[in-house]
Amino acid sequence: MPKNCAIVIGGPTASGKSQLAIDLARAFDGVVINADASQVYKSIPVISAAPSAEDMQKVPHRLYGYLDDEEGCNVVAWLEDAAAAIRETHAAGKIPVVVGGGGLYLDNLINGVTPIPEVDPLIRAQALTIVARQGLGALYEQLRAVDPEGAAMVSPTDTTRVRRAFEIFMTTGISVAEWFLRPMIKKLPETDFLTIKLLPAKAELDCRCDLRFDIMTASGAVEEVENLLTRGVPENLPVMKAKGVPELAAFLRGEIGFEEASAKAKLHTRQYAKRQLTWFRNKFDAALVTGECYSGRPDFINDVKKQYNMLQKFA
Repeated sequence: MPKNCAIVIGGPTASGKSQLAIDLARAFDGVVINADASQVYKSIPVISAAPSAEDMQKVPHRLYGYLDDEEGCNVVAWLEDAAAAIRETHAAGKIPVVVGGGGLYLDNLINGVTPIPEVDPLIRAQALTIVARQGLGALYEQLRAVDPEGAAMVSPTDTTRVRRAFEIFMTTGISVAEWFLRPMIKKLPETDFLTIKLLPAKAELDCRCDLRFDIMTASGAVEEVENLLTRGVPENLPVMKAKGVPELAAFLRGEIGFEEASAKAKLHTRQYAKRQLTWFRNKFDAALVTGECYSGRPDFINDVKKQYNMLQKFA
């Protein structure tokens, strides 16, 4: 009996992934499932480029705008939600179409995660206190003292990885280096994945990034950020770090003009898209690759159908 199959679309921001996901969901009687860390938040649908209400009426969408600002979205939490959404989609007799630019999210969904247990909340609080009171360097020195092998794996200036390595060792007594040598655990071992990636030329992508930001600011992005500031959402939360939010927040606080904020946001988005291009080109294996932004191609949809049927045949 053929295994369950999910279609996974990866690629840089502004490359047309969302439109491709909708077209595939229509072709396969599928459900689009979000794998973008910003599009999970209710309060920023415009600036995160979430599908419009009109798009969501075309096919079912899951994991969009379902978290409040105070809820942190990380790969562990998202994997739980995504696995549940994929299983529910299969149970309904439909095909999951997972789409996003978060390489780590997609990689962990397909290939599995390291079997590291949840860290002790008290140890996490201890790590945060050390960083706040003594600086990241102090935490790194403590990590190097108890787990030199783990310390050698992370940059002393990478706050997230230093803290994570410290928390893992102090919780488990095992180096993060050893944990990464252990077999990966798959959330969906019963599922095969048909992978697709978009790798457009950087010049084309740059133009689309700039144009999309202009459309966002004309469609309510400034008002979304103003709402975040009015409600006093803490700056350290992930929602406040979504692309374009810090720059527009600086404009609204009167620190810079709108033109400067727009130019900085576009630059940072283009730089992010370039990093995504590099990651997907080198680290994401795909059955189908297109070297251009997607804006509607029946021939490509037919290619996906052929690959899907082949995967089902040999499953």
